[in-house]
Amino acid sequence: QVELVESGGGLVQAGGSLRLTCTDSGGAGGINTMGWFRQAPGKERMLVARAEWSSSSTGYSDSVKGRFTISKDKTKNTVYLQMNSLKPEDTAVYYCYRDPQIGPRAWGQGTQVTVSS
Repeated sequence: QVELVESGGGLVQAGGSLRLTCTDSGGAGGINTMGWFRQAPGKERMLVARAEWSSSSTGYSDSVKGRFTISKDKTKNTVYLQMNSLKPEDTAVYYCYRDPQIGPRAWGQGTQVTVSS
């Protein structure tokens, strides 16, 4: 059973940094992509960053490009999101996701990121 465990959210001032961690503790065989979405109050969930598991390919939303960096450790079945130069508009619940080679997408429980101005 896939279980994604997230950590690293919190409260930070504008301009600060946070690093989110997501570990697949339920067995990582057959991962296609892992990454992060976020959802702010009253808004739709949107893709923030993704990492292809079998290559070095990554992707970012325009709103975070140049400030956020996604990375992975395949030996630990873990993906990270380094968030720098945080802005109040980055405030949201951040959700890790895992797209397997076969089967449905799995989601983490979400971690709150709050950026104060």
